[in-house]
Amino acid sequence: MVSDSLYRVEDRQFSALFMLGTEDDKKTVENVDAELSLPHGTRWSATFMTLQAIEQAMHRWRETGECASDAYFQCSDLVIIPEGGLAAMLHSFQVIIDSGGPEGVLSPLSDD
Repeated sequence: MVSDSLYRVEDRQFSALFMLGTEDDKKTVENVDAELSLPHGTRWSATFMTLQAIEQAMHRWRETGECASDAYFQCSDLVIIPEGGLAAMLHSFQVIIDSGGPEGVLSPLSDD
């Protein structure tokens, strides 16, 4: 169990802030909102999910009626990862940076 819902990781190329739920385990979590901050000041949002987490959300939506009772799944800043855990998410951030940056992959955040 995590005691603090905000978990920051500093890297030489970026800073990542993960917004964990109270029951989330950093080693296995499969659905997390995160913010990527670059040294020049830009900030980007990401929602990390595994395919299993997407399936669980859609199943839940059948019951709650969200997204037309699971007729579709939509998330503008979705990054699908092959396995859960913050290590996999940090690796994805690193690959995104190494591949040219977050433009076109993540959603930009404004300071408003």
